[in-house]
Amino acid sequence: MEELPLVRRPVQLTERADAAGNRRRILAAAAQLFAERGAEHVSMHDVAREACVGMGTMYRRFGDRAGLTFALLDERHRAFQEQLLRGAPPLGPGGPPRERLHAFGRGLLELLDADAPLLVAAAPGGAATLTGPNLAYRAHLALLLGAAAPGVDAEYAADTLLAAFDPHLHLHLRHERGWPLARVQDGWCALADGWLAPR
Repeated sequence: MEELPLVRRPVQLTERADAAGNRRRILAAAAQLFAERGAEHVSMHDVAREACVGMGTMYRRFGDRAGLTFALLDERHRAFQEQLLRGAPPLGPGGPPRERLHAFGRGLLELLDADAPLLVAAAPGGAATLTGPNLAYRAHLALLLGAAAPGVDAEYAADTLLAAFDPHLHLHLRHERGWPLARVQDGWCALADGWLAPR
């Protein structure tokens, strides 16, 4: 089974227990505060106070609020990638490629529904993307597309499908257009099916 690249290498096993504990507390505090107030209304000081750690620990560990936000997103995407690699079908291995494509799109859009505001807040005016996970997802999509439709340009198709996960677009569809998540998911699956049509 082909391994998907993660955001970055897992924290080394030699990480001190107190440092690992601090990391867990900080990420849990950030997740709670971001959910309650919105990421744009939470400072590094707010998270440090909630996690009961010093500001030096915050800045050494994460650098700034964007670094903290991406670390939180990293944790969520590691869990999703674990499901892709070792979870039950259709999201995990073993299901037909078309069903796995649909499960992937629906699952990632559900994750994006929670992540999009954080991504945009972490990179205001910039590229609100998770480079590591996107590389993994592009590879995963290309593999599934190649298996389901051997004649398709799987790399190009994967890039077009990945573009639909843009967080700015997602927020526009969900909050400015008022579309329910199910409509966005159905639309993505229809887009994927278009690449699988006989040529």
